[in-house]
Formats: sequence, structure tokens, C-alpha cells
Amino acid sequence: MSTENETKKTRHWGTMFLGAIVAALFLIIIFSFQVKTTECAVVSTLGRLSTVDSPGWHWRWPYPIQSIHKFDNRVRCFEGSAGKLEETLTKNGQNIIIGSYVNYKINDPKAFYKQMVSVISAEGYLTDWLRSANKAIIGRYNFDQFVNTDPNKMMLDKMEIEIKELLEDKCKSRGMEIITVGINCIEVPKSNTKEVFNRMIAERKTVSSGFRSKGKREAQKIRTEADQEKMNILTEAQAQAKGIRAEGDAEAAKYYAKFKENPELAIFLRKLDSLKKVMGKKTTLILDTDSAPFDILKMGSEKLDSNKKTGK
Repeated sequence: MSTENETKKTRHWGTMFLGAIVAALFLIIIFSFQVKTTECAVVSTLGRLSTVDSPGWHWRWPYPIQSIHKFDNRVRCFEGSAGKLEETLTKNGQNIIIGSYVNYKINDPKAFYKQMVSVISAEGYLTDWLRSANKAIIGRYNFDQFVNTDPNKMMLDKMEIEIKELLEDKCKSRGMEIITVGINCIEVPKSNTKEVFNRMIAERKTVSSGFRSKGKREAQKIRTEADQEKMNILTEAQAQAKGIRAEGDAEAAKYYAKFKENPELAIFLRKLDSLKKVMGKKTTLILDTDSAPFDILKMGSEKLDSNKKTGK
């Protein structure tokens, strides 16, 4: 009998000990909360808000005295909760479909909870603000500043900065920090695609015509400069030729004066020159020696015959 009573007491103490552990754990859960390294928390004590930024275990009063609201403090990438693509008009009246995104984080959890209450509610407001900012900024630019083969005419970076500035004005008092804003999609409605392509083709033709006209002007300029240089070279060459001819005529005049003193010698030399030009190399001619300039060939023979006749 005593052994049975001792066994019952042992079981009773074990059950009590286990119950005490469960109760302690339950009390710890009720009177404490944990904040992760990627979280921040807002503690509401009878309506008065305070912020808990340090991670770890923290003590609290149970609800309804205190309520805990945790938020992820990492950067969130948001593309819009109602439709990621929005159709809007450019400055020159062209329809385009824009897809944009926002990277933001909660930097003031107290102001965020007070103004937005939850992330879902905040992103609902952010959708409307992003849509309004896109329409306001995109309406300031022409279509060719979105899509262009010339990078210098693209204004996407400037648009993103202006959209970010508008969102910062809306979010900074609500505990949200805008990190970056980007345009990640640009489309043209199907009904306008053909018209846009035709316009782009016309613009490319205009640009190509401009390049061709510029090339023709450059080519004509090069031809004109080349012709002018050619004329200058020819004029200079003609002037030099005239000078050389004048020098040659002056030299020739000296010889002409000598020829005037001995006309027979001059005639004889002219005939020799003509004979050289006519006969060339290895030439056999049968001609009448009475004809000039071949009459000089028998001048020696006539003189020899006259000497024989006189007996010299």
C-alpha cells in the first residue's frame, strides 16, 4: 500500500513540474516578443506608440495593454498591386504602355504604422502615387525620347529621377524611404504599332537623306578643291614651261646669229638632222641623191671626180 502511495506522489510531482514548465513558457510567450535582425517593431501601449529597433527578446504587457506590430525593414521591390502596365500619353500625343517599379524601405516604423497601418495598405497608396507620377512625368516628353537609336536623345534616366522626386514628397512623411525608381518596360499598343513603325521608318529616311546630302556636299567640296589645285598646278607648270621656252629661245638666238654668218653650214647641219630622223637604225634607202637632204651624199663624190679630172 505504501509503495502505491509513493508511486502516485512521484507521478503527481512530475505532472506538476511539467505543468509548471508549460505555464512558464506560456507566461514567457505572453509577456515577451522577439524581433528578428530583418525586422523593426512598433509597440502600442494604451494608444501610445514606441519603436523597437534592436533585435532579440523584449518584455511586454499582454493585450490589450500592449500590442506589437512588426515590419520588415529590408528593401522591398514593388511593381504595383493593381496592374503593372499602364497606358499613357506622351507630350506629342503618342500612346505608350509603361511598366515601372519602386524599391523602398520602412525607415520610420512609428510614422509608417501611424499613417499606413500595414504594408498592404501602404502599397495600395503607392500604386496610386506611382500611376499619377508616371502620367505627370511621361506627359512632359516626346515619344522619340523613350525610343531612339541615338542614346543622347534618350531621357529615361531623367524621367526616373523626376518620378522618384514626386514619390519622395509623398512618402517621406509616412515613414517610407524611396531607394530607386525604374522603368522596366516600354510597349506600343497594337493598334498603333504599324503607325509608329511607319513614322520611325520616315524618321530614319529623313536622317539618311540628311547624311546623303551632307556626303554630296562634302564630295562636291573635295572635287572643287581638287579642281582648284589642279588649275593651280597647271598654271604654275605653264608658267615654268614658258620660262624654259624663253630660256631655250634665248640660247637658240645665239646659235642663229652664228648661222647667219655661215648660211651654208646651217643648211648642212639641218640636212644632217633631217637625215638622222628619217633613217633611224639599220635603214636601207634607195633614193635620188639629187633630192635634199640626200644631195649631201654625193657632195664628196663630185669633189673626188673633179680632183681626178684635174689630176690632183
